[in-house]
Amino acid sequence: MNRILRRAMQDSDHYVIEMEYSDAKGNRTHRFVSPIRFMGSYRFLGLCLCREQPRQFQLSRCKNIRLVPACEVLMPAPLREVEPELSPA
Repeated sequence: MNRILRRAMQDSDHYVIEMEYSDAKGNRTHRFVSPIRFMGSYRFLGLCLCREQPRQFQLSRCKNIRLVPACEVLMPAPLREVEPELSPA
């Protein structure tokens, strides 16, 4: 995960990340983010391309991170809710 974030930070003109993020209340969203810098070992600052604002993201709440060519993402990118995971019965 850190390697993907570093790549997007180093080449921000060409790459952003796509990820699922869980907020403090457990709400999950699908987002596009342009990472700016790490803020300690457990979070990073990034420009949320959905909200068009800088946000802090905790690494432990990020899932399914992938590198995406920046030219494929237009602002504002859609912010989509992610279906809750079902618990095994």
